[in-house]
Amino acid sequence: MSARLHSAGSTGAAREDGPAMERETYKVVDMHTAGEPVRIVTGGYPPLEGATLLEKRRFVHERLDHVRTRLMHEPRGHAEMYGAILTEPSHPGCAAAVLFMHASGYSTMCGHATIALGRWLVDTGRVGRTGDETRFLLECPCGPVAVAVDTRGARTGAVSFDSVPAFACALDREAEVPGLGRVRFDIGYGGAFYAVLPAARLGLDLRATPLARLVEAATAITEAVRAGPPVRHPSEPDLSFLYGTILTDDEAPGPDRPSRNLCVFGDGQVDRSPTGSGVTARIAIETARRRLVPGTPWRIEGVTGVPFEGMAVAATTAGRYPAVTVRVSGRAYYCGWSEFVVEEEDPLRDGFLLPG
Repeated sequence: MSARLHSAGSTGAAREDGPAMERETYKVVDMHTAGEPVRIVTGGYPPLEGATLLEKRRFVHERLDHVRTRLMHEPRGHAEMYGAILTEPSHPGCAAAVLFMHASGYSTMCGHATIALGRWLVDTGRVGRTGDETRFLLECPCGPVAVAVDTRGARTGAVSFDSVPAFACALDREAEVPGLGRVRFDIGYGGAFYAVLPAARLGLDLRATPLARLVEAATAITEAVRAGPPVRHPSEPDLSFLYGTILTDDEAPGPDRPSRNLCVFGDGQVDRSPTGSGVTARIAIETARRRLVPGTPWRIEGVTGVPFEGMAVAATTAGRYPAVTVRVSGRAYYCGWSEFVVEEEDPLRDGFLLPG
């Protein structure tokens, strides 16, 4: 698989579109899921070192972070860009492995990228089709997830995945948040940890309050929670951090009551999609509160209004926590294919972001 997933970047070759000079190239496929971008690196990314996927995640953070900023930041990307790095799986039975990256770092799970990768891996033949539905395991930093791609022509792009064990880490936790006072929230894990609370609890409205104000409030909550008692994954220290905050509407969960959320992750990035790992975390929380019965589908939309559907499909455990496996479904679409060039003489070759 490595020869197909990683092709060496070109250097010093004469080209029709420019003079011959020392430069590196990266090939990518751009997709989106419910409006959230996914930049899949298909060529030029250096080989990854590490026996496990989490070791490779540490390696890219420590040794190859300039590649992330080249592809995520301006001038090739932007502050809200999201990407995927494919590599060899270390977990038995997995067809591929992926690291997720964005403008401010690396995440441990990404549902919208998993949906896009599911379609792309099957479309390109990296995973062979098997009838009307193709199933395979994709190794993510949080663990293997089971992916199912609908390969019937009438439903091109429809993908679902079954999560790692998802659980409510804390219910009704409180923190003092500058500018907001004492705030009550839940913490859920869906491959990444999120603080989750209704926007109305802050006197805000997901549909009427300006987006900048919602992002400001969610970012303040994330910072306050990160400054408090740390969240802890039951078995893996590398997964033990709060990824972001999800503001929700007040709609009670149910098959006939679609909900909306706004996920603000990383250092203030806004997920355009409903956030696959966030939908997973929300369903784990609502199941723990006994407001959502396993087997009940729930449609949740993000800021674009395009929904994912989630459903708890099995009970399980995660260390001392009761947990559920959550199935999340959505669709991904192609945006384009690109080859990016990095010239050694370019003072902005490793990318930049505007302050603010």
